[in-house]
Amino acid sequence: MAEGGEDRGFRVEDRRRFSPQTGEPRETAEKVEPPPQAAERGTSGEPSEEQKGSDEPLPEINFSTFVISLSTQALMHLGEIPDPLTGKVEGDFAVAKQMIDIIGMLRERTRGNLDRGEEKLMEDILYDLRMRYVEAVKKK
Repeated sequence: MAEGGEDRGFRVEDRRRFSPQTGEPRETAEKVEPPPQAAERGTSGEPSEEQKGSDEPLPEINFSTFVISLSTQALMHLGEIPDPLTGKVEGDFAVAKQMIDIIGMLRERTRGNLDRGEEKLMEDILYDLRMRYVEAVKKK
C-alpha cells in the first residue's frame, strides 16, 4: 500500500485489435494502414490475377522438398535450368557452389536423424550436383 492508505496498483488495458472470443475487430481498435502488398491486392484482399500463380496446390513442406528446392536453385545457378522469373539461363558458379555446400552442410548436420529415403536423396543430389559443378567449371 502507498502512503496515506491509498492502494496504487497498476492498470491492465487490453490493447489487442481483435476480440479473443470472436476474433472480430474491436470498436476501440486503432485504424491501421494496410501494408504495401495489401494495396496491390485490390479491395477484396485477394491477390490480383497477375499475382496468382497456377492453380496447382503447393507441394507438402518437408525435409525432402526443402532439399529439392535447394538443389533446384543450385541447378539454376549452374545454368542447367532457366531462372523462373526471367526465363533466362544464366550461370553463377560461386552461388551454385555455395548452394551445394549448404546441402553438404545439411547432410553432415542431420546425419543419423534422417530416414533411409532422405539419406539416399541427400547422397544422390549431392553426387549429381557436384558432378554437374565440375563439368560446368571445365566448360567455363
